[in-house]
Amino acid sequence: MRISTKGRYGLTIMIELAKNHGEGPVSLKAIAQANDLSEHYLEQLIAPLRNAGLVKSIRGAYGGYLLGREPGEITSGDIIRVLEGPITPVEGIEDEEPAKRELWIRIRDAIKDVLDSTTLEDLANHTEDGGQDSYMFYI
Repeated sequence: MRISTKGRYGLTIMIELAKNHGEGPVSLKAIAQANDLSEHYLEQLIAPLRNAGLVKSIRGAYGGYLLGREPGEITSGDIIRVLEGPITPVEGIEDEEPAKRELWIRIRDAIKDVLDSTTLEDLANHTEDGGQDSYMFYI
């Protein structure tokens, strides 16, 4: 399984919204500028996130987007599944011989465990210098 720019940039949107949680709506333009990304591409990604209830849109001059739930209630797995589909390292694992099938299942489960145990709150509080807010990832 390879995470595409859809998943990576969607996660970026959600982390930015988590960092600004409780401070009002954030525009996609601000997120795009802060991360040197295409605003047009982010517009394409926000629709499925909104349809899944992960974000809410606010209209008007001071509008933008807010998280649909608390940052601690949204996992990176929620976001990746909406934008990338099911988490599967190999297609057709049910057709594999038992030893290989077991390996693919263990890899899938390890990836799911990391994604499902990492919340937006964890990611938003992560610091570049590995300070006390840093989060350790294990696979």
